[in-house]
Amino acid sequence: MADQKSIEDMTFKEASIELEQIVRSLEAGDLELEESLERYGRGVELLRSLRERLSNAEQKVRVLLDEAGETTVTTDTASAPSTAYLDD
Repeated sequence: MADQKSIEDMTFKEASIELEQIVRSLEAGDLELEESLERYGRGVELLRSLRERLSNAEQKVRVLLDEAGETTVTTDTASAPSTAYLDD
């Protein structure tokens, strides 16, 4: 894994794909301890970067919505009325 691309130079999608590959390789349990630790560390770095990027994207969306005078709408389906009776 010496030829790894810098996380900062990766797109969100590239980082997500690499993280998924790391998780799969760790779950398989076929790696030596040292390689598992190395991949785990890389995975933590990728996850940290992905979370930061998502947070930044959410902030940008909030700013854009504020500038447009929009409000964010959340959908809470738990409080929605039941439609179970419609098929009866």
